[in-house]
Amino acid sequence: MNHNGSNYQGFEQGPIRPPSEAHSLLLRVTRNCPWNRCTFCPVYKGTKFSIRPVDQVKKDIDAVFKHVEGLRERIDETDSISQRDIREIIQDTDPEDFSSFQAAYHWFFRSGMKSVFLQDANSLVIKPSDLVEILNHLKKRFPKIERITSYARSHTIARMKNDDLKASGAAGLNRLHIGLESGSNTILKMVKKGSTKEMHIRAGLKVRRAGIELSEYIMPGLGGRELSEENALETADALNQINPDFIRLRTLGIPNQTPLYESYRQGHFQKCTDVEVVREILTFTENLDGITSFVTSDHILNLLAEFEGKLPDDKERMIGVLRDFLAMKPTHQRLYQVGRRLGIFSCIQDMDDPRRLAKAERTCREIGITHENADEITDELMKRFI
Repeated sequence: MNHNGSNYQGFEQGPIRPPSEAHSLLLRVTRNCPWNRCTFCPVYKGTKFSIRPVDQVKKDIDAVFKHVEGLRERIDETDSISQRDIREIIQDTDPEDFSSFQAAYHWFFRSGMKSVFLQDANSLVIKPSDLVEILNHLKKRFPKIERITSYARSHTIARMKNDDLKASGAAGLNRLHIGLESGSNTILKMVKKGSTKEMHIRAGLKVRRAGIELSEYIMPGLGGRELSEENALETADALNQINPDFIRLRTLGIPNQTPLYESYRQGHFQKCTDVEVVREILTFTENLDGITSFVTSDHILNLLAEFEGKLPDDKERMIGVLRDFLAMKPTHQRLYQVGRRLGIFSCIQDMDDPRRLAKAERTCREIGITHENADEITDELMKRFI
């Protein structure tokens, strides 16, 4: 592993974070992804993985702390700050400090400084003692932080000592986001995930035992048409054994710069249509059993944003959402799938709004969407969101 080190180049932030961390302070602990072989993922390709030295991460924390203290001094009794004061602060800020000031400003005013997300793709790969040192410094500077989260790989968690994971939890790491993607070993091998179903289950259970919240990401459509049912059944089975706090859906999109795109372009991978993906999610949901996870569809790649709820209480209502879409006339399904990806609709109920419906119909006419090309055009629209 490359500890790209010694000289501090200033505050850093990585390229991605989960949608649920939109208001978190992004703190870069590692750069890029240590695995970086997943065929469906466009992020980090062509980059080198490195671990940032602990002192550099602590300097980032200190830089944000300094700016937060400066902002605190300027706020008035209504907890706001005048535009003139902001202009003065920006003028007085060294250009080299500007990125840490921006991060501090957004964190201070947008989220009340409640949460921090450790970047990039797998912060848990660093030495456990280093992670604890970073967490302790973060809590020392900002004792009121309520949530510290990170991405992690099942492969990394499965190899960690239980005590090391518990120590990270005790130091403040209280949620992990893991890309399970699928519970099917056939699919996991096909997309070069570097993990197995058994490893995903072992890692998930270990996170839960450490008292850390667990958010598992799954990818409907990842097996293509051929393995759609297997993806649904095996993924449900894995999650039934883990019982994570959150199950988050990320429907497969295939950007051009991914290895999977080549397989798709050459006709080896048959991508599911939106309707087929909804059928897959229905099979998946029907087979979730005995768990208390919160299921969420918090990404524009997902067709049905209203497909969310707490298991087992909301299971029938969630199944109802899927069946409502599948019961629509094909013309309405097409209108909705295009309108959703263009931001005209955010849920099925929006189709009851005559103005929105008329806009979707007009847009489909202008773009020239037909029964034959609707899925192809939707695929292109989805690429914009990855």
